[in-house]
Amino acid sequence: MKFIDYIEKTAGVDIFGLVSLTLFVVFFTVMLTWVIRADKKKIGEISRIPLDN
Repeated sequence: MKFIDYIEKTAGVDIFGLVSLTLFVVFFTVMLTWVIRADKKKIGEISRIPLDN
């Protein structure tokens, strides 16, 4: 028996795909918003940390 047969027989398995896609989109949107709104000067300071030894 193939793995897809086991998945099709499991009740409510379709909700897992929808939930994971929703979580990914929400996380990606939040991170994109944070990057756009971040203070560029602060990001520049953080990017030089490894070099300021």
